Amino acid sequence: MTSGTLRTILIVGAAVAAVSVAACKKSDANTASADANAAASDANAAMASANSATNSATAASNAANDAAATAPMNATNAP
Repeated sequence: MTSGTLRTILIVGAAVAAVSVAACKKSDANTASADANAAASDANAAMASANSATNSATAASNAANDAAATAPMNATNAP
């Protein structure tokens, strides 16, 4: 796991905890709803960040594969 993945997991966990706390507090429904919406927004942002990191990692992997495919099979015997 990369640090980006761990950060995403922590952010999503914090969002879930915020929703749980908001649901357990004795406050008016509007405040709880706003807290839940904010937590959902944070979770969505974390998922977008994770998707972006995944796309970057895939692009890097593809670039490495392309470079490996064009490299000579035995560099010491290359003309």
